[in-house]
Amino acid sequence: MKDNTQQFPPPLDADKIRALETEALLKYLKSDLNGLSATEAEARLAFYGLNTLQEKHQSALLKFLSYFWGPIPWMIEIAAILSAVVHNTDDLVIILVLLFFNAIVGFWQEYQAGSAIDQLKKNLALKARVFRDGQWLSIDAAQLVPGDKVKIRLGDVVPADIALLEGDYLSIDQSALTGESLPVDKRIGDLIYSSSIAKQGEMTGVVTGTGAHTYFGKTAKLVSSARSASHFQKAVMNIGDYLIFISLVLVIILVLVGLERNLPVMELVQFALILTVASIPVALPAVLSVTMAVGAIKLAELKAIVSRLESIEELAGMDILCSDKTGTLTQNKLTLGEPVMFNGTDRQGIILAAALASDAQNPDAIDGAILQQLDNANVLQPFQQQHFMPFDPIQKRTEAEIKAGKGQAFKVSKGAPQVVLDLCQPDTSMRERAGQTVDEFALKGYRALGVAKTDDTGNWRFLGILPLFDPPREDAAATIKEAQEHGVEIKMVTGDNIAIAKQIAGELGLGQNILLAEQIIKAKDNEDVIHQVAQCAERADGFAQVFPEHKYWLVKDLQANNHLVGMTGDGVNDAPALKQADVGIAVSGATDAARAAADLVLTGTGLGVIIHAIEEARRIFERMNAYAIYRITETIRIMLFMVSAILIYNFYPITAVMIILLALLNDLPILTIAKDNTWLPPTPVRWDMHKVLTVATVLGALGVAETFLLLIIAKNYFHVSLEELQTIIFLKLAVAGHLTLFVARTRNRFFTSPFPAPILLFAIISTQLVAALIAGFGWLVTPISWEYVGLIWAYCLFWVFIEDSLKLWVYRHLEYKSKKHNRFLSHLKASLHSHNTKHKQAKYSNDLL
Repeated sequence: MKDNTQQFPPPLDADKIRALETEALLKYLKSDLNGLSATEAEARLAFYGLNTLQEKHQSALLKFLSYFWGPIPWMIEIAAILSAVVHNTDDLVIILVLLFFNAIVGFWQEYQAGSAIDQLKKNLALKARVFRDGQWLSIDAAQLVPGDKVKIRLGDVVPADIALLEGDYLSIDQSALTGESLPVDKRIGDLIYSSSIAKQGEMTGVVTGTGAHTYFGKTAKLVSSARSASHFQKAVMNIGDYLIFISLVLVIILVLVGLERNLPVMELVQFALILTVASIPVALPAVLSVTMAVGAIKLAELKAIVSRLESIEELAGMDILCSDKTGTLTQNKLTLGEPVMFNGTDRQGIILAAALASDAQNPDAIDGAILQQLDNANVLQPFQQQHFMPFDPIQKRTEAEIKAGKGQAFKVSKGAPQVVLDLCQPDTSMRERAGQTVDEFALKGYRALGVAKTDDTGNWRFLGILPLFDPPREDAAATIKEAQEHGVEIKMVTGDNIAIAKQIAGELGLGQNILLAEQIIKAKDNEDVIHQVAQCAERADGFAQVFPEHKYWLVKDLQANNHLVGMTGDGVNDAPALKQADVGIAVSGATDAARAAADLVLTGTGLGVIIHAIEEARRIFERMNAYAIYRITETIRIMLFMVSAILIYNFYPITAVMIILLALLNDLPILTIAKDNTWLPPTPVRWDMHKVLTVATVLGALGVAETFLLLIIAKNYFHVSLEELQTIIFLKLAVAGHLTLFVARTRNRFFTSPFPAPILLFAIISTQLVAALIAGFGWLVTPISWEYVGLIWAYCLFWVFIEDSLKLWVYRHLEYKSKKHNRFLSHLKASLHSHNTKHKQAKYSNDLL
């Protein structure tokens, strides 16, 4: 049998690769300029492995066992040991059920969240352009193997270590790897490293190392890194800490009073441990993670992939969206209009020259529009493109060296009219005519493209101007109106001149207050006017003549007025703005660098994708908000009632077993809350701790009062036994708890739409039936009559309407106070601004004097 280890060469280090000439390197890699075949690539993939850095995964068994280790499991385990010591078999069995139930739920929740995150990673996987079987293909970068011929262009994240073979140059940003602050120019024979970013140029090369054998794989220390928690996560964790503190304080009081009353120590400690476990929100982190993870999968189905779960919160709170015009507000289907010719050129002549200055193999939108206008595609066959310089934001034009059939050579170029015109050294009249033509096109909403060609002497000759029109998307105006109804202000961002920007803005239903980006940027360093600049940016309907570097400062100006800002982008130079924005959005077809910097990556086109993502993010936020209110309410209700009842009546209102049953019954529906239907907030949402704590505290206090009232009625008027009283209180807490979830999940009446999701409704009804059966048949508790069961249900249903009315009153009161506070702040801010303006004017007058 042949030894597979001898089929392919071992990876070389960088120094040895640099020492080899191109032919020698290709020979060593057993490859050539034609790349590999699919069969060869498959064999090499089996030998070298995937082009990924392998993560260490803990075994599922060890992960499951970890849920039996920690403060909460220890409390449950101690309670189980105490039950075994006193030979209380019923308590021991139910405590063990709780222990395993918590472990299974925690393991399953983490598995769900992990699976969702893995799916998101697959959706965000890098692509690579590879030459196999004689054609260029786009494949997952993980499938690359040493010996593959690949193409790297502007905006790509380099997918592997690559030796450059063909092309002029690449400008590579490798600061993340080497610490160099400026991009480095690379040419034929140079090596570029995996994870660096192509800032300019385009070249082809051969893969020399993949996965752990790349420079990045060898030098990067693989640590499990995590971003800092979002505002919402911090707030919810603070709630958890607060509830733990309250629970422990009340339990300590309970134990001290029990000891003073000479209650059995073993029974008292066991009861205190179980009460603490049932009250602490053990499932809180898991519910939070799964709610966001399930929501992230839903967002992916809506063609919006979040690069990190925490960005869902910012998306839900975003109130300004700076949207690129092309492709998002327009169709990104350029149509070529009637060209204006210069220097005696005819229509087909200028279109042919523009086509020769295009990349026919990998055409972009402009190239495609031009190539479609050729009378005959075969007209390009007599010409050979010897060299092609692609468009980049700095040079603003393409250029190609062409060899004609008879050996004639010339150059062609297309790009921004003023840039192409400068090549030709025109006289004043030609420049004026060109400028007038561009302005006329702009008034119609057309973009202009200049075209030039060298003559027999090598001098550039201006051929004319091509008008290009990208019509607005059919749904753009309606979608913008929908966004505004959702409280999101759309600001158009375009590189076109202000005339085109106003024309398109008018068609889209946006205002005509379009500002030149340069005017905003120039004023950013003037502290005296920076506040006015931020206000101007805030009032603007859009920005024209925007360069990628301008976007960063536009975001900063808008954030200065406490806005959560979204910014779309697709190019490598958009990355700083996407990082600075609260929600950086990489549009469909964005470069790898833009995708890597973005919080949200779109796989569909149009503004509608973003609006649907905002709606879903707000629903996700509301699910987490509802869970937080419910969990605080229940902890206050159970802990405060239990401890107060023991202090007042000197008996346990429910038994330890009942507490465990309550914990099990309450947690089951919570597992489905991530898939619940919820209302869509009409405006952007942000975490409001004061509102959540106020609503939850009021509902919790009311719950304590209604439970005490039931206890008094049952004890003093129905004269039930202590054991029956405990079952009555157990059933009341079980029924009222789930009804409270109905109240907390919406800010409207609980019986109005949106109705609970079928899975949540099924979970609640099932657990309610189980609680009723436990009380009626006496499973692990003292049975009560079915008449009592019915009366408890009626009692809880009566109180749920009172809870719901009180909830609505609290929300209205908080909203009134919030509006009053905001009006006061606005008045104070205006007064301070007026005072500062007068002070600066007086200072200016004094300086003049």
